[in-house]
Amino acid sequence: MSEKFQAYRKRRGADLGGMVLLGLGVVGMSQGAIAQASLPDPSPARALSIAQAADAPTDSLCPAPVLSRMTRYQTRAGDTIASLAQRHNLTAETLIGMNSVLRQGNPPVGTSLLIPPINGLRVEVPSGRTWRDLAQQYRVRADVLFEANGCRPPGRVAFIPGATLSSANPAAGDTAVGAAADPNARPRITSPDRAAAILRTHPLGSPTVALVIKGYGWQIDPRSGQVVFNSGVDLAASEGNPVVSAGEGTVAFAANQGNYGNLVVVNHPEGLQTRYAQLGTIQVEVGQRVQAGDRLGTVGRSAPDQEPLLRFEVRSNSDLGWVAQDPSLYFQDMRVGQ
Repeated sequence: MSEKFQAYRKRRGADLGGMVLLGLGVVGMSQGAIAQASLPDPSPARALSIAQAADAPTDSLCPAPVLSRMTRYQTRAGDTIASLAQRHNLTAETLIGMNSVLRQGNPPVGTSLLIPPINGLRVEVPSGRTWRDLAQQYRVRADVLFEANGCRPPGRVAFIPGATLSSANPAAGDTAVGAAADPNARPRITSPDRAAAILRTHPLGSPTVALVIKGYGWQIDPRSGQVVFNSGVDLAASEGNPVVSAGEGTVAFAANQGNYGNLVVVNHPEGLQTRYAQLGTIQVEVGQRVQAGDRLGTVGRSAPDQEPLLRFEVRSNSDLGWVAQDPSLYFQDMRVGQ
């Protein structure tokens, strides 16, 4: 453990040792999810969807659970499974999986169908199963699964993004859909060289001024004792320290976001996005173009009695939403204890 990390622990007086990293929890996305993924132009109009449910965790940018965003559709004359899938931008497999009546063929007029906002499958969750268990079973990114279900512990039912009936019931000896991906691999949305060219500036200007006090991935919350997925990193720094854009892009969000504090979101080329939270001040506006190194705001505190820090996230755009990426894939010094 580095000397500066030990010094921080002593100064903070918190039991950071109780924060046990449980691994990244990132496995291969299902083939269906990969096939449906698109990378729309991250313009300000598509900037950031923070449609939180009233009971969603207030300290999270997690969207409302997919199962709470289902809609109903009454079929009309001429509706077929194929036309319904096209109309709702879903796969036929998703519609059939969510509506057993469609297994008999095209529905009669007036049939009430359940329409999810994204492709996937509603499943019963066996007692004792964790999100990591389900992610491994369905070969779905664990962080996508966690966020699609409202960043809550597993309940009786869950929505599996990108899953189909075939992936829910693989043949004997089959390893489900897709093979596990290297958790240390860079996101596939762009080449490593391009990704490094897009996000090339540390959000605090220099890694020497930052200490990673909370890393990316599955870990035990030392306060609640529950396993949670951390979708970014927390960087300790001096209050008032400048926070800068990691790359060129457009400011998509710049305001207070509940317990996340003052938040700035920047959309970058090729479907990349960075988020900067717990800012002391915000010094940009929505729609503003920024270059790598341009000042976005300053380091703040989550509460008056807390140490100052910057919450930093990297995400990529897809039909499953803004999917969290490990920031240390872009900035190698963003690992716990660095």
